[in-house]
Amino acid sequence: MARRVKKFEVIILGAGAAGLMCAARAGQHGLKVAVLEKAEKPGKKILISGGGRCNFTNVDAGPANYLSANPHFAKSALARYTPQDFIELVDRHGIAWHEKTLGQLFCDGSAKQIVEMLLDECPDSVEVICDADVSVVVKDGDDFAVMASGESYTAPALVIATGGPSIPKMGATGFAYDLARQFGLKVVEPRPALVPLTLGGEDVLFRELSGVSAPVRARAGKASFDEAALFTHKGLSGPAILQVSSYWRHGQEVGITFLPQADADWLLDLKRERPRATVRSALRDHLPDRLADALAERLGIERELGNVADKDLRAAAAQLADWRFTPSGTEGFAKAEVTIGGISTDELSSRSMEAKKVPGLYAIGEAVDVTGWLGGYNFQWAWASGVACGEAIAG
Repeated sequence: MARRVKKFEVIILGAGAAGLMCAARAGQHGLKVAVLEKAEKPGKKILISGGGRCNFTNVDAGPANYLSANPHFAKSALARYTPQDFIELVDRHGIAWHEKTLGQLFCDGSAKQIVEMLLDECPDSVEVICDADVSVVVKDGDDFAVMASGESYTAPALVIATGGPSIPKMGATGFAYDLARQFGLKVVEPRPALVPLTLGGEDVLFRELSGVSAPVRARAGKASFDEAALFTHKGLSGPAILQVSSYWRHGQEVGITFLPQADADWLLDLKRERPRATVRSALRDHLPDRLADALAERLGIERELGNVADKDLRAAAAQLADWRFTPSGTEGFAKAEVTIGGISTDELSSRSMEAKKVPGLYAIGEAVDVTGWLGGYNFQWAWASGVACGEAIAG
């Protein structure tokens, strides 16, 4: 006997940050919502974020902190649902939080509190169904028909909120892109973002520094970030490197300034003050010993500063201010925090997140070609795009 088709007003594919936020908003307007989640519980990526404390937003989040083929696309949703709006929601649920650095907000307790808050925000008209592996999605007249783990669902509105392929061990896939293409929507080439870079060639010598971290200025293209860099057994990581990875393209160099606060003549000034100092000892005053020693060795100036020509010291300072690495690649989607690229913003309304060519079809969160910086920005996009979509569906 055929199973009964379950009828809803909205079907949301994915119970992550964007999907749950959208479900809560649509449900609060009285709509009957089904959230279909492939995993055994909702919000799995939320739970591991921020070391288990969830970096749930950034107080400075604005359009300039996002990458997209259309840099204007995110403006509408971000303006209508701000970090302050989410902070008020967190406060209303009694969740204690703190600002770490650079506007990044974290739970004092656990990321579980954010997932529980989102579920609590969903009224009884919202049904979150886990272990729902979607196998078929078709447009049937005015409705979308979805088959998931042997159950059939229909609704006039379908929301793609399944994220991108970053962190596949969490079950992430490119399903959102396959579905978008099925409905004739363009996809901007997805690639790993906020991801460690790998080194090859001569740069492999720096692997001996695995585990050493230092504050630097990292650059790729026109982007520049002042945060920590970490040497790894594969290459470069740490917040500064993860940030520039989103801007880096294969074959390009990455520039590192090892002493961002130093001026161009700092070694000359030191030569006058302490002529018996060495480049090695000077670097050890500011950097971890192993890193200072490795850089001094590569600069090749072992004599006391008083015995080194000014032009050689200027050249050494210039190299330290713009040390070039040519990454061989990245550590891929397995280690990427998010995906850059995704469903093309050309295909969507920036106000409602609805597909222009397919009425009733929406896409939100990481599935869309909008990628934030490290530090709570991607969650803010999830909240903002989820709210924009939920409100639009509710009309």
